[in-house]
Amino acid sequence: MALDSLLRDHVDNCVLVRKIAKLLAVVGISPNLLSVASLVFAVLAGLFFFFAGNAPHLPFNPILLLAGVFVCLNAFLDGMDGVLAREIGNASKKGDFLDHVLDRYSDVFIIVGIILGGYVHPRWEIGVIAIIGVLLSSYMGTQAQAVGLSRVYGGLIGRADRLLIIIVATLLNLIYPYPIPASGLLSLLSFSFSFLGWTIVIFAVLCNVTALQRFFYAWKRI
Repeated sequence: MALDSLLRDHVDNCVLVRKIAKLLAVVGISPNLLSVASLVFAVLAGLFFFFAGNAPHLPFNPILLLAGVFVCLNAFLDGMDGVLAREIGNASKKGDFLDHVLDRYSDVFIIVGIILGGYVHPRWEIGVIAIIGVLLSSYMGTQAQAVGLSRVYGGLIGRADRLLIIIVATLLNLIYPYPIPASGLLSLLSFSFSFLGWTIVIFAVLCNVTALQRFFYAWKRI
């Protein structure tokens, strides 16, 4: 089950998170500003993934480390904007709409950065399929709400899951930056990617499966 729905209540009820939200409210930070800042960090993450993948080989790549840090900051601010909005009583449809639009741009910047960084080279089509799956899985969740149902967060993999997988894969890539050959049936395709490359392969499969899961979930309830 996607982490998005599991974490939502825990984040809202976390004492530390609420204290941070109150501090941000005191200094005059708005939820929309956090949403925009999260996009900025996603853009930086994408750029640093690109630069890290195209930089000369290093035993420990500090550029890749920064890319992972920016993904963490994107995830943190993406979670904080909603908490802050509820804390100051400023939750609105306009803010929710902005948050989801910026999240989709953030997803694309981060994943395209990994793809252009060469982590799935030369199988670029896997990256295209991954982006399609990411966008369609998110679209299915919000489209269900548009036709009168509740927003759908379920399925195999959601945005929180994707960010967590990217963060873990980045750390593993820092430790072991070498290609890992496919095993089992995939070995017939001669795939060999680093941890970040395999992350894109996972997204290409699981995000499209999630999109179908959400489609059929909504279809049965319309």
